Amino acid sequence: MSEPHAVFPEPRPVVGRLPKYAAGKPPAPVPGLTPYKLSSNENPLEPLPQVLQAVREFEDINRYPDPLSSRLRAALAEQLDVPAEDIVTGGGSLGALIQVLSAYAGTNDDGVPDEVVYPWRSFEAYPIVVDQAGARSVQVPLTFDGRHDLEAMAAAVSQNTSIVILCTPNNPTGPVLRTAEVEAFIQKVPQDVLIVIDEAYLEFVRVEDAVDGIAMYRKYPNVLALRTFSKAHGLANLRVGYTVARPEITQHLRATAVPFAVSTVAELAAVASVQHQADVEIRVKDLVAERERIVAALTDQGWTLPESQGNFVWLALGERAGEFAAAAEARAITVRAFAGEGVRVSVGETGGNDRFIELAGEWIRS
Repeated sequence: MSEPHAVFPEPRPVVGRLPKYAAGKPPAPVPGLTPYKLSSNENPLEPLPQVLQAVREFEDINRYPDPLSSRLRAALAEQLDVPAEDIVTGGGSLGALIQVLSAYAGTNDDGVPDEVVYPWRSFEAYPIVVDQAGARSVQVPLTFDGRHDLEAMAAAVSQNTSIVILCTPNNPTGPVLRTAEVEAFIQKVPQDVLIVIDEAYLEFVRVEDAVDGIAMYRKYPNVLALRTFSKAHGLANLRVGYTVARPEITQHLRATAVPFAVSTVAELAAVASVQHQADVEIRVKDLVAERERIVAALTDQGWTLPESQGNFVWLALGERAGEFAAAAEARAITVRAFAGEGVRVSVGETGGNDRFIELAGEWIRS
């Protein structure tokens, strides 16, 4: 007798169409070389000693965390001078963004999907989480120098648009949005469209007129600021992010929030980091100096780079992106290649940065 044919439950059709998120790969070992991972925009420095101490002292692992992250919200409220009610935490900035999409984007009762407008190339997870929500991505190409085309983004907003995402500095290209251009953009967008300002790399910005999501949220009721502890604070593994928006918005975000998304360990670590913000800023200053050293070295070699305001640099290599990534891997460093577009290289340990600079110099001379 033949074996019975197995029948398995089918997922929603959208699942089969989702692009796959590609996390930065760790470097493969190369004899005689120290490996360096420059592919994930991680902070190469461990968290502050006070943060590590707070983590070590936590014992109530058998207890559920506070679903509202009340201690962290209170610390952030004091630091940012905003009401704690306006803050909603999530599992990293991506988890917080998913909560926003769950509340404001999907397929309507008439079967028409909401539209989410965002720049492209930008954060790789945007198309994944937009599709998961049941909404439709409207991707607006960047300008030639890796910046948002805000005129085209405003023109892309339609009657079906529910959310616009601005990524500043833009990951993976690096440029930051300026206050005046963002205000002009906001005034072109209908007030019933939610504007998300994703500021995952805010602390690395050194442009005086860079847009501040908190300032925009204070001025415009339809603006939401999205931030994280994964980058500058070095808490990537603990997954702590948050949004700041008006209470008329946050009431809906709490309804869609993943219960207990931020563990107590993560909350205590984030609180300790907020309480020692000056020490965080010293470390960020050192990383920014290292970024500027890399940019200067690459520029001297003859590279033309987009403005780098995150903890990474972008090489617009086009079809040779994969080739460059393979050459880096042969030297025990990994970078993040975007096929046909370019390579993003994170600011890491000095030894890894030096090896990347050496490779880039040889590449441009070849």
